[in-house]
Amino acid sequence: MDREPRTTNVPVNMYRTEDRLMVAALMPGLQPDDISIDVGADGQLQLRGELRGRLKDWKDVLQEEWQAGGSQRTLDLPVAVDGAAGRATYENGVLVVVLPVAPALVAGRFAPSPGQGH
Repeated sequence: MDREPRTTNVPVNMYRTEDRLMVAALMPGLQPDDISIDVGADGQLQLRGELRGRLKDWKDVLQEEWQAGGSQRTLDLPVAVDGAAGRATYENGVLVVVLPVAPALVAGRFAPSPGQGH
């Protein structure tokens, strides 16, 4: 059952307070080290995850309704944020990204830490 690797579109909710932009994304089955978060100079937030296929080489597939592969979502940011000061947590399959609102966009890249309760 050879298939091309899939990329899953990550569903998100976006919230804003006066001083923060928050994005909650469903990314089940990952570890914090499997996720990367980029705030680009183009004003986009990119979330990426890679679910590894741990059993791929030593089993016969009898039924496969989900598979390992990438997950990704690119969002246009509605306000300027400081990506270098961004933080994220990942717990129970939910990634929560918190970006400070800023006078001008600052690009940045970071990974989530394990959550302590959102």
